[in-house]
Amino acid sequence: MNPSTLLGMFTGLAIVVAAIGLSTEDPTSFLNLPGLLLVVGGTVAATLVSYPLHELLRVFRVFGIVLKNERLYAERDINELVEVAKLKFQGQISRADEKLNRIKNPFLRSGMQMVLDGASSEDLITLMQWRISRMRARERAEAQIFRTMATFAPAFGMLGTLLGLINMLSAMDADQFGAIGTNMALALITTLYGILLSNMFFKPIALKLERRTEQRVMLMNMMVEGVLLMQEERSPAFIRETLSSFLAQSEDELRDGDRRGERGARHPSPRRRPRQASE
Repeated sequence: MNPSTLLGMFTGLAIVVAAIGLSTEDPTSFLNLPGLLLVVGGTVAATLVSYPLHELLRVFRVFGIVLKNERLYAERDINELVEVAKLKFQGQISRADEKLNRIKNPFLRSGMQMVLDGASSEDLITLMQWRISRMRARERAEAQIFRTMATFAPAFGMLGTLLGLINMLSAMDADQFGAIGTNMALALITTLYGILLSNMFFKPIALKLERRTEQRVMLMNMMVEGVLLMQEERSPAFIRETLSSFLAQSEDELRDGDRRGERGARHPSPRRRPRQASE
């Protein structure tokens, strides 16, 4: 499990519950099933209207990814790439093919297979960058679903507020003063639910997915660089050193926040001119 995700969710909920407990004598007054149903149900319904069903069903799988402490195995990929490059550098193509079949990363495996099959650099870059672009577009669409839900939730909270106010005014006209408090609670609690769902769950999940995509793109660009070095018959030691430096520099850039559309395949390795790639 991903400790930061679970810790953030539970800490946020605990703070809200503590604030409610310290600010009221009856915490159960903040539990309003019709208001929660309106916000959650309305958000889900509007999202269903906005996206095809098969895309929306991926939300459950993506949410599971957010909860997992997913590893990217960068060091393993570098080691496997260097091992195959070493065999190719020594002219042991048959052993390189055997080793290639045991590589777990399908993106890396397909790139090195093209090298062993004699593909040109242009074909390598075109195919691998196309796969990177497809992956980025797919995962950005998944994150956008949560951003859409974060937009809808406060809107349906405001809808609940309007319904509560309308019912409250109707009760005043009918002299049903006992219903005024109930309708006022519905009017206010739905806005609370909408803001809470939007800012504690939907937006943070979208941000985490976008961060994960940037990390995956960075590692895939590193693999493209390594595969091209392998095609150029560079020494395994040079490939390892270049990719290790590439990885360290890219992680520093990602940590500093220098990203959002600037990265593509433009990360310069320390001793090579950066490769251009289409997005």
